[in-house]
Parts: sequence; structure tokens; C-alpha cells
Amino acid sequence: MAISKSKIALGLSVAGTLTVVFGIILVFVGPIIIDDQIVKNVEINPANEMSYTMWKDIPVPFFMSVYFWNVLNPQEILNGEKPMVEQKGPYVYSEKRWKDNITFHANNTVSYREYRRYFFERDMSVGNESDVVTIPNMLVLGAAVMMEDKPIPVRMMVSATFKVFKESAFLTKPVGELMWGYDSKLVDFLNTFFPGMLPPGKFGLFSEFNNSNTGLFTVFTGQDDIRKVHKVDSWNGLKEVNYWQSEQCNMINGTAGQMWPPFMTTESTLPFYSPDACRSMELVYQRPGSVGGVPVYRYVAPSTIFANGSVYPPNEGFCPCRQSGLLNVSSCRQNSPVFISQPHFYNADPVLLGTVFGLSPNEDDHGLFIDIHPETGVPMNVSVRLQLNILMKAVFGITETGKISEVVMPMIWFGESGYIDGPVLKTFHTNLVVLPAMMEYMQYTFIGLGLATILGAIVLKTRDKSRTTSLANLTDNINDPKGYSNGRERQADLYIINNAGGCPLLPTPDSPSPELSGME
Repeated sequence: MAISKSKIALGLSVAGTLTVVFGIILVFVGPIIIDDQIVKNVEINPANEMSYTMWKDIPVPFFMSVYFWNVLNPQEILNGEKPMVEQKGPYVYSEKRWKDNITFHANNTVSYREYRRYFFERDMSVGNESDVVTIPNMLVLGAAVMMEDKPIPVRMMVSATFKVFKESAFLTKPVGELMWGYDSKLVDFLNTFFPGMLPPGKFGLFSEFNNSNTGLFTVFTGQDDIRKVHKVDSWNGLKEVNYWQSEQCNMINGTAGQMWPPFMTTESTLPFYSPDACRSMELVYQRPGSVGGVPVYRYVAPSTIFANGSVYPPNEGFCPCRQSGLLNVSSCRQNSPVFISQPHFYNADPVLLGTVFGLSPNEDDHGLFIDIHPETGVPMNVSVRLQLNILMKAVFGITETGKISEVVMPMIWFGESGYIDGPVLKTFHTNLVVLPAMMEYMQYTFIGLGLATILGAIVLKTRDKSRTTSLANLTDNINDPKGYSNGRERQADLYIINNAGGCPLLPTPDSPSPELSGME
């Protein structure tokens, strides 16, 4: 028995409607499913083995590129002339980071120490660690400024000590020793008679960084509130530091600088606490982009990040200030006159560029940025660039300083960079780009398929209704023989009716009626 076309149309209408409804449900439910998966994978939870392992043992390759400001005219500087420097580098170190001493707490926080270790990469470097460079001697020039307010006899005694240990205003040593430390009898002497004045052991610019940790961080896991994930609850047990002169500047804000809460917008900022800079900092949105096909937002350091209080009043608490673009970190560096800036004094007061020959700042090479995936808060590409400077000047009574004109002298700048690539990037691209796109395509495919099915049902129903009307008209004509001019026309209409829909509607004159057929 054949199924009527009206029933087929009804079935198609129901199927099409259900398909459209399912597609519409996916439009609303799909993003919820994706967001729920993001939340589960972003929160710090050992139950999520893959994401927890990535948080604990960071799989991203990190590199530190170091550039020394090699002093070309040390003797002329001692005579009061302007310093002349040349950039020497990069000397590149691969960086291994991992978390240890991990402890979860009942208030949805976790404590840990993050360790770091550096390995020299000769193939990526401009030379060997045995390369020799000349930089300002922090032990002499830093101590001279620190002793400036002391009585003259004290300053003369300090100068005599320098002479005994054959220390001068400038230091010429191999890169490796300047980085990771060298034996200094002066340091040993000072630590013997003035404990705590200098770090024990070898003296080097990065001696405290290698095989060390960044302190005890306690951060929120996000298990009770994903908006708080990775945000710092305390550092070394402190809710705020005491290095600076205002409550706002002493606040520990944001995360530890590795990940941020998910679902960011262009209005979001990236606040983080940096133990190396002894303060919280904040990056601002610049533009959208992509890394390996994964959409990202680029965040950069604002021009006010190291601005002085006169240019940017909220930074007043970081003073005593010098020119804008310098951060005085002496309060957390044994009172040594050390300043942090961006490389080449980028975004700093132009006056600083006029005090030293050899600097040429630009955003591409010296700017600080983080490319972050906004949906997860995961950095995809990072480049943090900072410069270490020292205030040097002639100090009466300390003859090693000669006639040095007061200047903030660049010593070294470094860039820490890391990016997600390889299998990790492929996993990110699949989970964050391909699968959401497939779900979105499915939504609209179901809606389109459903609408097409409904349209087909409407067309089928319309055609069936039109055919039924035509057959009814033919039947009326047959029942009224007067409407035909001859018998052949009526015979043709009877044929059409009997073959419509595959079953006879009326008997033809040449065929027996059903009743007669059944009686034979």
C-alpha cells in the first residue's frame, strides 16, 4: 500500500522542525558546554591531570636573552666625560621552570615555590660566556652613593678598603662570571664585618636567580570562583609589601604573572606581582592577533608603567623619583642605587638618552608584551624586557669615583621570552579553535537542514493539494458527459484519473467493475 504524499509531507515537517529546534538549542547550549570545559581545565585541580601537569611543570620553552652595555671609554668617564657604550649580545639561556612544595588549602588556595634553572645556549648566542665585557662596578659605585651622606672619614676609610682589595669604578670580566658570580675578597670582607649587607657567596648580577625560587606564592585555585583563579592571595605570607611609600604601591595585585582568569575582554587588564621588581604591575590591551591560528589579545606595558609621580600621580609612592621611566628599586636591593627601566630607556624621559652615547630605543625590539588567549587566560607568546641601571656620580672622599658626572648608567638588559608551539600548540588549536568552530558549523547546519526539510514538506504538500484539485475537476467532467464533444476525450480523462496516485478511481467502460471481477 502506497503512503500518501500528505503523510510524507507531515513527517518531513515534524523532522525539519525537530532539526531546527535542535540547532537552535545548540546555539545556546554549545557555548555553555565550551565554557564549562574551559572552567574545568583552567582551575588548579589535580583531578585535571593534563592541565594540572602543565601548570606544575611548565612545558613552554623559555629563553632569557642578555645584552651587556660594554663601556668603551671608562677612563674618560672618570674625567667627567659622557659615557659611551655598545650593546653586546645576545647571550641566550634556556630556562627550566617548575613548581615544588605544592600544598592545597581548605579555602581554595594553593601554595607553592617556583624554581628556575638556566642553561647557556651557544648556538643561539653571539659568543661564548668567556667573552669579556666592561661594565660599572656595582660594589664600588653603589657603595659610593650609599656612603655619600656619611662623614668624610668614613668615606675615606671605604676608599682605602677599595684600594686594599684592588677594586676600581669599572669591572672587566667574562660574561659568565658577571652573570652567575665571581669570587670577591671585598664581598667576603664586607659580609664578615657587615653581615647582611650583601648576599653571601659569589657576587654576580644573576647569582640569586639560578637554581633559586621566586618566593612562597599562595594563589586561588578557582574551584569556588573561576574569576579568582591564579590571583595571588599572599607572597611569602604577606598580603602587601613594605618597600614603598603608599598603601596602593605596596599592594600585591593580580596573578603571579603566568596565567590569568579566563573570559577576558578588550577592557580587561593584566595585573601581576613581580618579586624581581618588588612591586605589582599592570599591562593594557593593545590589539588582537593570532599565534599559530589561535586568536590572542596583545597586552603591553603602558608608557606610565615606570613614570614618576609628576607624570603619573599614582606612582608617587614609588619615589624618590628621578626622570620618568625609571623605577628606583634600592629599597628592596640593600639600598643599592639600582634602577629598572625598559631597554634603551624606551618610554623614558628623553633626557636620559642624552646622557649616554649608544642607545636607540624602539617598540619592536624593546617593548614588553604578552599575547594571551582571552577565553582561557593562557599566554601564548611572552616577551618581558627590562634594563638594569645604576646611579653613578663623583663622591668626595672616595677617589675611585674620580670626576664622574652624575648619570643613570645602563649596565645590562635582558628579555625573557616564551611561546607555545609543537604538540602543545596543536592541542590548543584543536581544543580552542577547531572544536568550537565545528560546533558552530553544526548549529547552523542543523538549522539550515531543518529549514530545507520544512520547505520541501511545504512544496510536497502544495503539489499534492494541486493534483487532488485537478483530479476532482476531471471527475466532475466525466460525470457530466455533456461536457465532451466525443467519447475519446472522456476516455482519456478516465485514463488519467485511473493512473493518478497508482490506483484507479473510477472503472472504465471496457473494464469490469470490482464487484463483477470478484464474482467470476
